[in-house]
Amino acid sequence: MAKKNSLSVVISVYNGEKVLEDCLKSVAFAQEIIVIENSSTDRTPEIAKKYTDKIFTRINNPMLNINKNFGFSKTSGDWILCLDADERVTPELEEEIKNLKLDNNSKINGYWIPRKNIIFGKWIEHTGWYPDYQLRLFKRNKGKFLEKHVHEMIQVQGETGYLKNNLLHYNYSSISEFLGKLNIYVKNEAEQLIANGYKFKWQDAIAVPAKEFLSRYFAREGYKDGFHGLMLSLLMAFYHLLVIATVWEKHDFEKIEISVDKEIKEEFKRVYRDLIYWIADEKIKRIKNPFKRTYYKILRKIHAK
Repeated sequence: MAKKNSLSVVISVYNGEKVLEDCLKSVAFAQEIIVIENSSTDRTPEIAKKYTDKIFTRINNPMLNINKNFGFSKTSGDWILCLDADERVTPELEEEIKNLKLDNNSKINGYWIPRKNIIFGKWIEHTGWYPDYQLRLFKRNKGKFLEKHVHEMIQVQGETGYLKNNLLHYNYSSISEFLGKLNIYVKNEAEQLIANGYKFKWQDAIAVPAKEFLSRYFAREGYKDGFHGLMLSLLMAFYHLLVIATVWEKHDFEKIEISVDKEIKEEFKRVYRDLIYWIADEKIKRIKNPFKRTYYKILRKIHAK
């Protein structure tokens, strides 16, 4: 039984032999560690046993959050910290959590933690990946996943606050890893769109990926992350293209006639206008010459929606 106002850590993992040990080491300060072992076929169970005897084996459910909620039900601490095996609590975050003293009488029932994503070997400071706040620390029995979307946040009853120090996330380490997770993510995203009343339009096969790229590369300043930012913006556009394609599949690959001269041309004109708008917007931020700034402001206004 964990002590009063103590911390329980819940880690859900599948085939995480390469990352789990560093995760477990980073939370050694916690009074209790719960590992949900999702029927791994590698050395994951062996590694987990070195750090805790509270290991629960479950079927590797595609809805990942079902097993995480199960882990929450097995905790005895007053507070829970939920982690994935590829995440690390930094020493600075550890100290901040300790200094909170996790007072059970506090009005705050949960905390959002900023997360640093390391993708393809680089900390992605822009492109929509930072500060990437995650609600991971919360009072037991005050938070859970709704189990509807693989990327959903923990829902906490009552007030929440924000921590300052980062959770470290070793996100995609290779292109094959990115592609490998698409099957789960894309299918779930498509099902959620349909459940939320989305009506399929062929135009979205162009508009949605284009919007995602422009949003990440320009609006969220992905260009500041160099080639990583460009490639990640393109990969996320591809991800959203697959989501729309999957919705189309669920419509039995509806046969649609499209005019290349008119309809396709108009869609790409919209994409071009949006591209010019964001290029002009980015120029305005960098150019000091007042005449050139005025030119790009006019250009941006012309191409504004």
